[in-house]
Amino acid sequence: MGFDPKLLNNNEEVLLDVRPHWWFITPQAAMVVAAIVVTAVAAAFGMPDILVYVLGVGILLTLLNLAWRYVNWSGINFVITTDRLIFRSGVFSKKGIEIPLERINTVFFNTTLFERAVGSGDLTVESAGEGGQQNFDNVRKPQLIQQEIYRAMEINKTQEFTAMAQAHAAATAAVAGTVERALSIPEQIEQLDQLRLRGVITEAEFQTKKSELLNRM
Repeated sequence: MGFDPKLLNNNEEVLLDVRPHWWFITPQAAMVVAAIVVTAVAAAFGMPDILVYVLGVGILLTLLNLAWRYVNWSGINFVITTDRLIFRSGVFSKKGIEIPLERINTVFFNTTLFERAVGSGDLTVESAGEGGQQNFDNVRKPQLIQQEIYRAMEINKTQEFTAMAQAHAAATAAVAGTVERALSIPEQIEQLDQLRLRGVITEAEFQTKKSELLNRM
């Protein structure tokens, strides 16, 4: 189940939403295979029926264990948005971690030789705040996740600078509009006269605009 879009902030977009690597459920799957093999060998060698039945129950238990592990796997969300990094887990009860992108300092990944072969590994996120450092294991292609986090941080910075520039432009325009509206008609005529003296407008243009302003008094 993907991350619920209703939990996103205004203008926030999901850049990545992944589950843990399939290695997360491999031990339980291996137990199922082992139980089936042992049961098959026991049956082939003519073991007592009671033993075969016991082993059959063992297969059922390992299957249930695998199913529960899979449900837990499907309940984990590792999400990168344009605003934050989100990790949520749990089936009946949920727990989660949210790290704003602007608080992230460094992202590390660690993989063994085997993990590199299967595309798995661990990820560590260092951030400013009380959490300080968060570790995530069984991450799918951690080096690519690291790059995606840094890309999201760049997008977040760009959006922040754009918003600041727009706010500054809006504030400047508002101030300019207020100043313009605050000028009285005599002050506007005086400004026009200064423009006439500097040669920016002609005498005729000055007289025309002056007449318009005087008619508004």
